[in-house]
Amino acid sequence: MAHWTSAVGAAQLARLLNSQQERPGGPGTRRPPAYRALADGIRLLVLEGRVPVAARLPAERELALALSVSRTTVAAAYEALRTEGFLESRRGAGSWTAVPAGNPLPARGLEPLPPEALGSMIDLGCAALPAPEPWLTRAVSGALEDLPPYAHTHGDYPAGLPALRATIAERYTAQGIPTMPEQIMVTTGAMGAIDAICHLFAGRGERIAVESPSYANILQLMREAGARLVPVAMAEGLGGWDLDRWRQVFREAAPRLAYVVADFHNPTGALADEDQRRRLVDAARAAGTVLVADETMSELWFEEELGRNMPRPMCGFDPAGSTVITVGSASKAFWAGMRIGWVRAAPDVIRSLVAARAYADLGTPVLEQLAVHWLFTSGGWEQAVALRRSQARDNRDDLLAALRRELPDWEYDVPSGGLTLWVRAGGLSGSRLAEVGERVGVRVPSGPRFGVDGAFEGYLRLPFTVGGAVADEAASRLASAARLVESGVTGGGEASGAFVA
Repeated sequence: MAHWTSAVGAAQLARLLNSQQERPGGPGTRRPPAYRALADGIRLLVLEGRVPVAARLPAERELALALSVSRTTVAAAYEALRTEGFLESRRGAGSWTAVPAGNPLPARGLEPLPPEALGSMIDLGCAALPAPEPWLTRAVSGALEDLPPYAHTHGDYPAGLPALRATIAERYTAQGIPTMPEQIMVTTGAMGAIDAICHLFAGRGERIAVESPSYANILQLMREAGARLVPVAMAEGLGGWDLDRWRQVFREAAPRLAYVVADFHNPTGALADEDQRRRLVDAARAAGTVLVADETMSELWFEEELGRNMPRPMCGFDPAGSTVITVGSASKAFWAGMRIGWVRAAPDVIRSLVAARAYADLGTPVLEQLAVHWLFTSGGWEQAVALRRSQARDNRDDLLAALRRELPDWEYDVPSGGLTLWVRAGGLSGSRLAEVGERVGVRVPSGPRFGVDGAFEGYLRLPFTVGGAVADEAASRLASAARLVESGVTGGGEASGAFVA
């Protein structure tokens, strides 16, 4: 098994079951038998990732006491779950959650469509927007003007261009987090940064705690690095982080690393408040776990009031610099084609990352580093990101209006920033919707891509990448796909590949 899971106590499971939102039924809807309602509740917790796959469930007698029901009710519920493939049991060993044979497991992502296929297909697979012109052109022009002195050197800067490292350090210092250039390494995008961190801290078989759901590409990167993923379920809604669960995982699993996206989380859009950040850093420090904070979405807030009152970065709660490693990037806030990321960490960690780079990619392209440096020092970054915020906010509003009109029974919490909407698809299979969606001209990534071992089957992630009439048409095509799925039509199989941005 590629990941670690813990036992779920009777009181904890009872609390999770009691927290489930009741799904309204029509007039005269009959309530299911108690055992059926309990089985459905546990099955939903597994599919939504709130109870991990392979988690040991409490004994029948313990759960019956916690729920104030008969043991017969619990036994019948467990038997129904075993029949459906959501529970496995062994005499004397107990029962643990499962997913049925053939249930879609986390798949590789949607391959980007080739340009010739983009004409008729609405591609919602990538949470990325076109370049914010004229700032890309101006940044490249500025980089070309600054290039000549570097062209007379070897061009090999494993830690990044000194000028860009200093500028990034100054940006953290301006936020009240004193930072030296020696604490910065420039990388080839955030993926390059996290890949380097995983190789340094988490060898094959090491445990890495991850939010559940989490960013699909990072989960796949960690799987391929041989990590044992430890899913930590997100709380309901945009509250995000359940600190009791995190402390339990830190205590029982002792993960070497933990990966979190505290700023407009991908895919849910949740934003951690300062208290959650402080407590999470404290818990990681106490457990000896290195906390990797992905800040690639941190500047994509939608309202000025929120922008003036954004929570401090996670590293702001780690003055000794021994617990938090921060990852930033120009790819989400500016343009996905600008593959410049960075790591902020203690100087000794940066030295180790730089030393290991000799056996990886050697360094990051000089011209792109100069372009980002020009943006940071010219004032162009702030204007470009302001344009990006406006585009994403308008697209979000257009998408929400279209969904309310075309798919009023789909559920979601409206994020205040970021690039993604996490949608519960009205009780339908996200994997089937993704398959059928291709037939009606819309590509969407299904929920299991963002979970560990088959969770989130009832979800889709929709990005804020289209607006206006295109958003209307995307929602209309999703509604057509939903009707086909409801009627029992299946698609020809979701495209394979390795990318969900």
